[in-house]
Amino acid sequence: MRLLSKLMLIVVGAAALVVGAPASAQTKLKWAHVYETSEPYHKWSVWAAQEIEKRTNGRYHVDVFPASSLGKESDLNQGLTLGTVDMIISGLSFAARTTPRIGVGYYPYTFRDGDHLIAWSKSPAFAELTDEYRNKSGIQITAMTYYGVRQTTSNRDFNDCAGMKGLKMRVPDVPAYLALPKSCGANPTPIAFAEVYLALQNGTVDAQENPLTTIEAKKFYEVQKFIILTGHIVDSLATQIAPHVWSKLSDADKKTFVDVTREAAASATADIKKREGELADEFRKKGLNVHVVDKKSFQDAILKNVTFESMGYSKADWDKIQAIK
Repeated sequence: MRLLSKLMLIVVGAAALVVGAPASAQTKLKWAHVYETSEPYHKWSVWAAQEIEKRTNGRYHVDVFPASSLGKESDLNQGLTLGTVDMIISGLSFAARTTPRIGVGYYPYTFRDGDHLIAWSKSPAFAELTDEYRNKSGIQITAMTYYGVRQTTSNRDFNDCAGMKGLKMRVPDVPAYLALPKSCGANPTPIAFAEVYLALQNGTVDAQENPLTTIEAKKFYEVQKFIILTGHIVDSLATQIAPHVWSKLSDADKKTFVDVTREAAASATADIKKREGELADEFRKKGLNVHVVDKKSFQDAILKNVTFESMGYSKADWDKIQAIK
């Protein structure tokens, strides 16, 4: 009887421990970006956040903060290492501050089109660059989204590189975007993304450059007269996970985050491609002058004035991109 009583006490005690044990704690993450809630980048980030929670059985809850609500793009990139944000989508031009080679796609007229860029993002050549970036920063790039071909809007018309001389042109506050305006004699003016509309409206700058989908989302067409199809950079956004998050994920959870963010990137890319193909005609219907230009004049000026090395890029990396068919 005494033995039976002891066994019963052990069983009851073990049961109490199980009942009293806390449920698996939920980790809450902040995913931030600078894009509007109407844009595919936000729509599919929200989908990915919900999907991550679902596929991890609620162990991770991700809140998405759009439209620079947690800071400018430079702040968000810095926040990954400071621990103030956990995930972001952002251009590789910021990653290039840590790993210059990874910005090679920003050399003007590098990619033929969006498909070429996405093919590069899935290549061993790109994997080598993301590994170098992670080794230097601890930040993991999990997916790449097509952002669109960057075009120029302006209140002064031009048809070739020489026509840009003296033009006050807003560019992002990163060196990668300076090649075109500097080579053509324009005056590049770095302004935070959230402040561009007002700067165009009040004449602080005459022009800016972004994909057609961004020109639509940010309503730049309301305060510009011309859309000049310079097509100088085929741009992308990288989904990035902070070191303090990535280093703690299990291999299974890492796979989940990669799978989900790549599915979201593919869907956003499809949306952007479709909308981009419709917008030139829609802007014309709104009364804007939309026209193509002599791209060779821009290319020749850039090749003459801006070397790969001056931007921190490797010609060998650029050659690998050109070899992708």
